[in-house]
Amino acid sequence: MKYHFKAEKEDVGYSAQCVEIPGCITQGDTLKELNQNMKEALELVLDELPDSKYVAPLPNERIRQSKSMHIVSPDPQIALAHMVRYYRIKHKMTQKQIAKKMGFNDIYSYQRLESSNCNPTLKTILKIKEILPEISFDIAMA
Repeated sequence: MKYHFKAEKEDVGYSAQCVEIPGCITQGDTLKELNQNMKEALELVLDELPDSKYVAPLPNERIRQSKSMHIVSPDPQIALAHMVRYYRIKHKMTQKQIAKKMGFNDIYSYQRLESSNCNPTLKTILKIKEILPEISFDIAMA
């Protein structure tokens, strides 16, 4: 999952804004610090609160890297959790509905999949893919 940040040199330091996610902005005194801050800002937006109504869009794969365009990948666990939540909402399913489809005994087992602490088994990953076929695990792990 690769997001794109447009970076600019400022009078002092650098600033960057995520092209796909409005309001995901950061800055840094050095390029190294800016790169760290871009990843942190992205992960904060993607690792949304469970009751949040906002769901960040997926990256635009047609945007290409350039001198001012930086590619930033979130931690794979955050990327997977975000994609599961994104596609669940796209399918207009509640957490309770998808937990039932996945065969979980309670909603809390499913909710862990939408958190950055998720570490699903292969069996769970196959079930996710069956219910939400659009999810690309290759993109989530890239």
